Amino acid sequence: MRAMNDPVIFDRAAVRRHRDRAAPLVHAVAPILQEAADRLLDRLDDTTYRFSAALDIGGRGVVAPLLRARGIESVVSCDLSPRMAQVNGGKVLCADEEWLPFGPDSFDLVVANLSLHWVNDLPGALAQIRHTLKPDGLFLASVPVLPTLADLRRALTEAECTLTGGAAPRVSPFPDLKDCASLLQRAGFALPVADVDILPLAYRSPMALLRDLRAAGETNALKLRSRQFPTSALFAAALASLTPEADDAYLSVPLRVAIMTGWAPAESQPQPLQPGAFTISLEDAIKKIE
Repeated sequence: MRAMNDPVIFDRAAVRRHRDRAAPLVHAVAPILQEAADRLLDRLDDTTYRFSAALDIGGRGVVAPLLRARGIESVVSCDLSPRMAQVNGGKVLCADEEWLPFGPDSFDLVVANLSLHWVNDLPGALAQIRHTLKPDGLFLASVPVLPTLADLRRALTEAECTLTGGAAPRVSPFPDLKDCASLLQRAGFALPVADVDILPLAYRSPMALLRDLRAAGETNALKLRSRQFPTSALFAAALASLTPEADDAYLSVPLRVAIMTGWAPAESQPQPLQPGAFTISLEDAIKKIE
């Protein structure tokens, strides 16, 4: 839940409009979303826990079927966009990630696949997710991190500066990997882990990249974005700098994501020893290994 004085980076109404508009098109990027979801849900194979009630946040029609295929009996999908929520099938509702409408201990698994990077108060959203989990419930998320879309951001900024003498923000800011584990810890998750995975995407042209961003509902929703319609010269100049020189070359656009894992606290989980409770020193342990 966002406090009144927290900074507002994203226009959530614009995020909803973009996802409403993308709902009929999202099938075009389903292979990318599914590849990211497959890699995220592979983490479920590392535990013997059998989940029975899962929440899919912003899965865009990909995550819920994968969870049901794993034998999870109850899967609820939610999305900020009512049209995108309907893409999931099964139990769906329109819900804002910043104001989740679920009580405590509602789920033993929450999955957010490439869906939390448009949230203004990410620590608050993570705290709400932990609140909805049963003790020892699992949270899995993939979040784009730097330097994803760095070349597109640079090309747009340089082209606009050249044409107008200034530049408006046009690509969403992403967190850094090192921030993700601390966000989980701050939200109260136990055993927080964040590691990086890279999806190697390639496009015939920069315009194909922009089409995929639109189909995924990932177009500019920054609060400080320019409300003026950009000139054709801006995108022509920006995309020209991104176009591969060789006719048979592809534009490489690696999607770098943080895989975030955290558990709702429970008494049965391993607990760190208190200071002074160790039976062997770190120095002796290292010598033993050597």
